[in-house]
Amino acid sequence: MSNDSHAIRNHPSPITGRTTLVGIIGWPVEHSLSPVMHNAAFAALGMDWAYVPLPVYPDHVGEAVRGLRALNFAGANVTVPHKQAVLAHLDEVSHAAQVIGAVNTIVVRDGLLYGDNTDATGFVASLRDAGFDPAGTYCAVLGAGGAARAVVHALADAGALQVCVYNRHFSRARDLCQDMAKFHTDVRFEPASLGDVPAIGDDTDLLVNATSLGMWPDTETSPWPRDLPVPGHLTVCDLVYNPQETLFLSQARAVGAETVGGLGMLVHQGAAAFELWTGRPAPAAAMREAVHTALMSTVSETSKPDSGEEEHV
Repeated sequence: MSNDSHAIRNHPSPITGRTTLVGIIGWPVEHSLSPVMHNAAFAALGMDWAYVPLPVYPDHVGEAVRGLRALNFAGANVTVPHKQAVLAHLDEVSHAAQVIGAVNTIVVRDGLLYGDNTDATGFVASLRDAGFDPAGTYCAVLGAGGAARAVVHALADAGALQVCVYNRHFSRARDLCQDMAKFHTDVRFEPASLGDVPAIGDDTDLLVNATSLGMWPDTETSPWPRDLPVPGHLTVCDLVYNPQETLFLSQARAVGAETVGGLGMLVHQGAAAFELWTGRPAPAAAMREAVHTALMSTVSETSKPDSGEEEHV
């Protein structure tokens, strides 16, 4: 049985016509951990809310977004591959979503559809939980996709002095840096090739993997060369949360570097979405426990692995 169906079946009370609904739009969504996480939050607070997976074929994104309003949903999360596509179907979009160029949370309020992106705040919150404050730091980000855009914006918004973006295709790193420079004029952005990561030196404080390398089932991959020690002075963060201890984090831990896994960002971005929908403080501890338990269950069911898709993506 999938994590989604388990979470819905164990909803604390029967789902009725009075139950407030939210969900997650994506393709596919059957392995998403968001239903587990949010239904645990509703149960912890005794709320008559339910969170459901909403598989939406790419050609039907507009219909699905408008359907949230028609079906009286309170909102929805948005995951791959729809985070950019939904922008054209919303009434209003937050500044963060505009900068990142993607929406991961939709709120339905007074008949209008509002788009936001909680990935950036979730990422910074996970760093601060680990004792790392980006203000005044020099940072390196591996990757130039949607997750990397959220991370680069988050670091710049939190006061980083410089963000260097590494990608296999230099042009994508350059484009991301140029886009961010339009919004963050007091931050230095530097594009680089992924092959240049061995040159990361003592002036860098934070190294972030925002690629899918190391994600289940390709757990033996890493964005860092196997024959090169990770600089031990770095704080190293991996957005991948399945597995919770990636090869990249193991490489960093082996040299004594401080490490930050991806689970914290997943929980914090979810908590921020919860608060946008409900107007109530999120029970983050209950959400983290639910996700951790689901991931442990996934590890034990090796024949049915969780995809670990990029939800903070």
